[in-house]
Amino acid sequence: MEKITKSGFIAVIGRPNAGKSSFLNWLIGEKITMVSHKANATRKRANVIAMYEDKESSSQLVFIDTPGLHEQERLLNQFMMEEALKAMGDADLILFLSPVHDKLDEYEKFLKLNSKNIPHIVLLTKSDEVKKEKLFEKINEFVKYQDDFLELIPVSIKRGSEQKRILSTFSKHLPLSPHYFDDDILTTQKMKDIYKEFIREAIFDNLSKEIPYFSDVVIEKVEELSDLEKVFAQIVVEKKSQKGIIIGHDGKTLRRIGQDARLLIEELTGKKVFLKLFVVVKAGWTKDKKSLGELGYDI
Repeated sequence: MEKITKSGFIAVIGRPNAGKSSFLNWLIGEKITMVSHKANATRKRANVIAMYEDKESSSQLVFIDTPGLHEQERLLNQFMMEEALKAMGDADLILFLSPVHDKLDEYEKFLKLNSKNIPHIVLLTKSDEVKKEKLFEKINEFVKYQDDFLELIPVSIKRGSEQKRILSTFSKHLPLSPHYFDDDILTTQKMKDIYKEFIREAIFDNLSKEIPYFSDVVIEKVEELSDLEKVFAQIVVEKKSQKGIIIGHDGKTLRRIGQDARLLIEELTGKKVFLKLFVVVKAGWTKDKKSLGELGYDI
């Protein structure tokens, strides 16, 4: 008996730092998307693809990683919010990630933003961080919205055996459709874009306060050799003072950023990586429409 095929785009939505990228990396068992403990690290949509098969069907789940739902005046943040809203509007299914410690305010904001009433599932993330009594209390808080969501699922990425069960649940709600992409790919992102995000992750990990938010990365060139990947990239900042902080005393901070990013790229590619970073100043780029466009943020 031939299996039926299902495919669908699934927008992963939540407040900044709700754990969307960490959840997707855990779900597919591969680090593809940028992860940071700082809020608003993700800036663009990115497709992460998972396959699920049972006796009757073969499902391709195309998850759309999104920036967190937030409001700020800076043009870059407006772009990020638009990215999340576009992902919601284009999706067949939405996953709303609600950390178990959160109040329901963020979920209520999401319901208002979901103007097309796209079907959604609520994931209670970080559920391992509370006792069962507290988890049941949180589940009961959502009862008044039970007619709005399809399912409510507690999730902990520290448990390594739940992925298949969760994928099975999601696949039940996908439309019948041929698969959109080859079954063996994990993302539609270009490798250059993944490298960019890994360098940005290293910047977020090594620098505090506002510096990561006023920086971006441009991959100038990638040379692919059989046993070596050569990556040349610019780190873009808004001010000379920020450039000095990123370089650090005797270049120590920039070397740390480069080392951390290189290790992430090596883990993904399985090859040795030569990474050369330069720091350049582009004054006011986060507030300038033309500069944002040049860096790939079309507003």
